[in-house]
Amino acid sequence: MESTVFAELISCRRIGILLAGVLLAGCVTTPPLPAPRAVPLPESAKPAGPTPEQIRQRNIAFFLQRAEAAQREGFLTQPAGASAFDYYLRVRQLDPDNSRAATGIQTIVIELVERAREALRRRSFGEVNSYLNRADELAPGNPLVTEVRTQLASERSRASSDLPQGENISLPGGSLASRNEAVIALLRETAERIRRENLRVMIVARTDAEGRWIYQQLREAVMGYRVRGDIRLGSPPRLILMSTGGT
Repeated sequence: MESTVFAELISCRRIGILLAGVLLAGCVTTPPLPAPRAVPLPESAKPAGPTPEQIRQRNIAFFLQRAEAAQREGFLTQPAGASAFDYYLRVRQLDPDNSRAATGIQTIVIELVERAREALRRRSFGEVNSYLNRADELAPGNPLVTEVRTQLASERSRASSDLPQGENISLPGGSLASRNEAVIALLRETAERIRRENLRVMIVARTDAEGRWIYQQLREAVMGYRVRGDIRLGSPPRLILMSTGGT
């Protein structure tokens, strides 16, 4: 009997220990878990943009390409802002010592001088001056331009001495180029005088086409009358009226 009582006491003691453990466990405060924190994802590396020097080199290459294309197509100094010369200038603004731009401008000057020489052979003196003036703007003091100017002065002097003596009637170059009513009226009036006074006429024109057009206007103004005369290439354009006995 004593062993039974002892066993019950042991059992009760164990139960008490268990209950005490449960109570103690209930009194312990469990700390709260921290709130989840957003972790930013690593950003992908952005490609670096072109440097100022790279941009400059790209612009130089672009303008050189445009300049050489315009030059091949014959757009040497026109149209303004889109000519070979304008593009070469932009290159030199970005790179003052650029050799391709310098060579390109020199080539344009040589081409203008060659055109001036061709016009000089035709005795189209106004056209010669126009080409030389443009070349002077691109390369002031160029010896090629100076050489052709000297030839121009000589040819003008020779042309003046070759022309017959007579009364000179100036023909405005701009009016001739546009063939406006003012120059047509002047030619008609002169044709009437040629018929009335039985004069001969020397037509000094800048081109063959211009000379033929002037002669046509004189003839049409006095239909049925034979206008006697000749055409000489020269500048400035004008009419030289001579008596029928003149040379």
